[in-house]
Amino acid sequence: MFGAQNYYPEFSFKFEFQKTISRVILAAGAMLAFGGIFAFRANGTTVDPRHPEKASSLVKTGVYRYTRNPMYLGMASVLFGGVVRFGNPLSLLGVLFFCWFITQFQIKPEEDALEKLFGESYLSYKKKVRRWI
Repeated sequence: MFGAQNYYPEFSFKFEFQKTISRVILAAGAMLAFGGIFAFRANGTTVDPRHPEKASSLVKTGVYRYTRNPMYLGMASVLFGGVVRFGNPLSLLGVLFFCWFITQFQIKPEEDALEKLFGESYLSYKKKVRRWI
């Protein structure tokens, strides 16, 4: 985002309430991510994304009723808040890259681990709740 802003300032734009809108998006993303963390803590399971196999329960309550990955969605939302704040649409490429990367190298391996750990319960949950939104 900083690179797009610094190297391609001609693509930047400004609009009324830009800072306010970016702050609202950032705050919503942070609340979503922390909502995921709090739901994990309330259910006594690990929040460590490096070891999904250590999950002790399948969390399907709170924000997990709407998205299977509120923490990652929250992070992407925080990044999108930065795009709005900087006002450079090229920065959106960073958000898209983040979503692709985290899906390929974190979410899909987590899904495989959770499927092995929770079986049919997780498969049923996957059918009801989308990966992102």
